[in-house]
Amino acid sequence: MESLTTTTEVTRRTAMKTAAGLGLSLMLPGLGVKAAAKRGSERQKSLIVLWMNGGPSQLETWDPHPGTKIGGLTKSITTKLSGLKIADMYPQVAEQIHHLSVVRSLMSKEGDHERGSYMVKTGFRPDPTLIHPSLGAIATFEKPDPTIEIPMHISLAAGQRAGRGGYLGDAFDAFKIFDPGRNIQNLRPRAGKKRQDFRLKSLEVVSKTFRKRRRIQSESTLHQLTIERALRMMTSKQLKAFEIENEPKALRVSYGSDRFGRGCLVARRLIEEGVRAVEVTLNGWDTHANNHVGHIEQARKLDPAFATLIKDLVTRDLLDSTVVMCIGEFGRTPTINGLDGRDHWPTGFPCVIGGGGLKSGLVIGSTDPTGRKKRPNDPIEIKDLYATVLHALGVEYDKEQITPIGRPMAYSYGAPIERLIS
Repeated sequence: MESLTTTTEVTRRTAMKTAAGLGLSLMLPGLGVKAAAKRGSERQKSLIVLWMNGGPSQLETWDPHPGTKIGGLTKSITTKLSGLKIADMYPQVAEQIHHLSVVRSLMSKEGDHERGSYMVKTGFRPDPTLIHPSLGAIATFEKPDPTIEIPMHISLAAGQRAGRGGYLGDAFDAFKIFDPGRNIQNLRPRAGKKRQDFRLKSLEVVSKTFRKRRRIQSESTLHQLTIERALRMMTSKQLKAFEIENEPKALRVSYGSDRFGRGCLVARRLIEEGVRAVEVTLNGWDTHANNHVGHIEQARKLDPAFATLIKDLVTRDLLDSTVVMCIGEFGRTPTINGLDGRDHWPTGFPCVIGGGGLKSGLVIGSTDPTGRKKRPNDPIEIKDLYATVLHALGVEYDKEQITPIGRPMAYSYGAPIERLIS
């Protein structure tokens, strides 16, 4: 493990160019040797984040206020969780949400997409002096598994702001798959075995010469380690976790054939294989105009995929070892603007969270149905949600690391939400 060793951007680009002709993918965090399929209490904890990129409206998802001035056109439906009503666009989630809990009162200090995403993914506001690691990066760093040959931190249907390794190092950046379930770029040799072997021998001649003449520079990079990891991954049987063709057709249809649906199915397969952290992105939530119509379109993708994922995890005895969180960077304003849209609202927005030993069946916090009060009842800070997830994953959430600039930083300065901890 490289601890907090980091590489420069020049080194990273140089390594990528060196191996491009070999068809190697170089962003390969946390690789090992062999996977073992385990379930229930035998498994180490994993994390799936369903990232709603753009900021979904709480009023059109998990916190509707039908019949009020702020409620808009959205109606509500009952769920299998007693007393909980959600937007009527989510009938399938309504049948599975009792396995999870809903927090309706998250508080963030960032209302910009980039800054808000950073804060929700790391638990910290952006800081010009360092980059904080995402939840997935911390989980991968703290809970390595030498039996896994594929990346341990993966972003599916990857957006612009996939999880970063931050001060833990580039090796813990999320491995990006842009079109899950369809193809895996740069993981298969572009040439036949004979040609590939020739290329590898030629690369080794160049690398050996560089190491001999530039020993200090060579030792300060991850070039050779990255090449070795990439080659090991390219021959691993665990790559089949990215493939969904052999899944039952009915199950694939249930998840949905769009990128997000396929991503959720691949996420389940990766977690089952032993991958530590997976993020699946659903773009399209920035509804400054036509908010209601936009959310209907988004729900057609989220509802079947989210519901099927939870049902699938429960059926396969994977939910108790997998923390699942559905969240975006903020919510949407109670007021509807002149374009029938809602604007950014970082004060009182929701997430759905559960699994991994967290308590299910809870509804935490509430927002004002009149829209006049900005601050929700029972507000929950992002840093506390962050500490809760780390605690559930078995990570010491307040553990300090010394960053590359010599600054001590705890993973979180929040405290776990006691009501969510079993």
